[in-house]
Amino acid sequence: MEAYNGFARVYDYLMRDVNYDKWADYIENIFKKFNLRPNTILELACGTGNITNRLALRGYEITGVDISSEMLTIARKKAMDLGINVAYINQDMRELDIHEKVDCVLCLCDGFNYILEERDLISIYEKVYSILNFGGIFIFDISSFYKISEILGNNTYAENFEDISYIWENYFDAEREVCEFDLTIFMRKGQLFERVQEFHEQRAYRTDVVIDLLKQVKFKDINVYNAFTFESPKFTDERINFVCIK
Repeated sequence: MEAYNGFARVYDYLMRDVNYDKWADYIENIFKKFNLRPNTILELACGTGNITNRLALRGYEITGVDISSEMLTIARKKAMDLGINVAYINQDMRELDIHEKVDCVLCLCDGFNYILEERDLISIYEKVYSILNFGGIFIFDISSFYKISEILGNNTYAENFEDISYIWENYFDAEREVCEFDLTIFMRKGQLFERVQEFHEQRAYRTDVVIDLLKQVKFKDINVYNAFTFESPKFTDERINFVCIK
């Protein structure tokens, strides 16, 4: 779980094609579909605040939590530059310690794939359930089993830009259902390049397993969609979105 420390410096550059405005729109469309207007939001694994800050700009009182202090440093600077007040907390979500209840909890962009053990995942779900107000909404997504096992799988990716290059080597452990990522990044520093290496692991969760864990926590209204839609997911969809009401 030490991932995203050196990577924090290049994360936004490598994710620059992600349409975060569309993602924030989708979150608000979910609110509308379920006739909700949350006032207070907690976002787990918020990273550099790309969605957190956008929702704050739209008038929500939002708190971001992330395990990486380096990612949060960037998130706080963005919020300051935007002139918005967002509370960012450096915490491992497996040890979540939030005392105030909220109307909505979010965890987006693979946050829960980094939780490798089901016992840890269900513990987080229990904490989310206790934090939510009655009638509150829990929205999260995962990279699908298909994406992690087949698309990322045992493949290698590399890209070369003017100031940044990376090599991303993957190995899928079928027994553990975990994909190991060896990431080597080269970042320009003057006339030289700095080399940063990181090791990540993501668990490939099957949709029915996630639903079963949510039911164990007593979430009853559990809805599952192909991400950014309200359509039922297919096995080959790459991102699965879950919407749960307490």
